[in-house]
Order: sequence, then C-alpha cells, then structure tokens
Amino acid sequence: MYKILKAKDLAENIFLMDVEAPRVARHCEPGQFVIVKMDEKGERIPLTICDYDREKGTITIVVQVVGASTKKMAEYKEGEYFRDFTGPLGRPSEFISEDPETLKNKKILFVAGGLGTAPVYPQVKWLHEHGVDADVIIGAKTKDLVIMEEEMKAVAGNVYVCTDDGSYGHAGMVTSMVEKLVKEEGKHYDVCVAIGPMIMMKFTCLMTKDLGIPTIVSMNPIMVDGTGMCGACRLHVGDEVKFACVDGPEFDGHLVDFDEAMKRQQMYRTEEGRAMLRLQEGNTHHGGCGNCGGDN
Repeated sequence: MYKILKAKDLAENIFLMDVEAPRVARHCEPGQFVIVKMDEKGERIPLTICDYDREKGTITIVVQVVGASTKKMAEYKEGEYFRDFTGPLGRPSEFISEDPETLKNKKILFVAGGLGTAPVYPQVKWLHEHGVDADVIIGAKTKDLVIMEEEMKAVAGNVYVCTDDGSYGHAGMVTSMVEKLVKEEGKHYDVCVAIGPMIMMKFTCLMTKDLGIPTIVSMNPIMVDGTGMCGACRLHVGDEVKFACVDGPEFDGHLVDFDEAMKRQQMYRTEEGRAMLRLQEGNTHHGGCGNCGGDN
C-alpha cells in the first residue's frame, strides 16, 4: 500500500499528489513514469513522474481528470492509500546520460503544453541542479489552466507563458512563442524538448524542423497499459516500429509519424477499432487483441 501524503488541486480537473514510494524514489530519473492502481480491481493508469525526493521517499504525480478512473482518483484524500504504485518504468531523459559539462555548452528549450508542464519540470530541475539553466515555454488554453509556473521559474533560465485566449502572458500558441524567440529575439537553441498534447507536439516539431532545431518529444499521452502488452502506444519513428512505454517515452520528434499515432490512438479506444488494428497489423500488433500472442 502506498500512502498519499499530499493532495491538492492545481487547476480545474488537474490535481497533484505526493505519494510515499521509497523504492521508486530511490531509483527513478526524469522522464520515467509509474503505473498507479487505486484498488484491487482498479484500472492500471500510467503517469509520468513530476518530481521525487529520495530522502523523504516520495514521488509527485500530476493528474488530469479525463475519465471515470481519474475522477475517482481525484477524490482520494491525504492519508488514504493506493493499492499499487509500480515503477520506475520507461527510459530516462537522454540528458541524464550526457556529461553535465557538455550540457552547460548547450542552449536547451523546453516547450510544455498543458499537463505536459508536469513531466517537463523534473528535467528542467535536474539540469538546474547540474548547472544548466534551460528556457521553458508553458502553454495553456487560459490563465486558470497554467500550472507550476512558480516552480518552473525557480529552476529555469527563462520562463515564457502563453495562453490561447490571451488572458495571460503571450497571446497565442506555443509555436508562435518558439518562432518569436528565434526569429524576432535572435535566440539560438541546440535542442528542443516538447511535451504535451499530441497535436501541440506535432506542430512544434514542424516549427523546429523548419528552424533547424533537433527536437525530442515524449509520447506518454498515447500510453494505456504501460508495459508493452496492450499495443496502444505503437508508433512509427522513421522506418522503425516502436512502443512508447518500453522503447520511450522519448523519441526524435522529427521522425515520429504523428498523424498515424493520433489516428491509431482514436481507433484503439473502441472494440471495432482494435479489431481493425489487429487485422492490419497481424502478429506485430503487440498484444491487447487476445489473438496475436502479445498478451502472453
């Protein structure tokens, strides 16, 4: 059992929890995720790690209410327990394996859309702790949906907030802010990391490709089971078939086929859609259909 030490709302339908999980906290790195199961019969929910404290043995998760399970999770209070809290899973951010002295010579831009601000934060914090201050763009539909702005300002070099409706910060999409920084302000970036909704990552990658900035994306939005068994997060990265939960969740954004991934994500939500994917993909479907062997 895993005790909830802190539970608070960040914005409408977005909440934060600190969970007591010492083993996960000892071994996790930025970019990885956990699978949470609320009770014995509950759904397995993959959630990216937002922060961790190795000394206290805690993991911070940020969750958006999108269905019955996350709505039920939002009702949990401090002092209550999760049945399972499994992790760390997935591969850490590639920054973790780089020499910090080399990173200090790089100009790094993070683009965080909506809930994507949560998985961006531990990467920016890790870089800050190693003497690297990255620039961060935070995007949200409205001012009320901007999350973790102050936390990000404490660890980033510069933080630029964008709102779609212009109610706070820069008026416009995150892509317009990327273009403004590079084309109008003359900033140079060696690498960009974009995390957020699929459509936002797609258009950010189109922008950064045009600007000649190598870009990493996190495909955590398409994960379902989180272990490679269900096949929901199958995607093409260049000419290769990958699975976000076991091969990622981070990939070269300029190689990801976003259109295919988004179409597949919608299809996988229905029984008819899963049947069609089973027919199209055969033995490479990678589980979930009950017939290809990936479940075993």
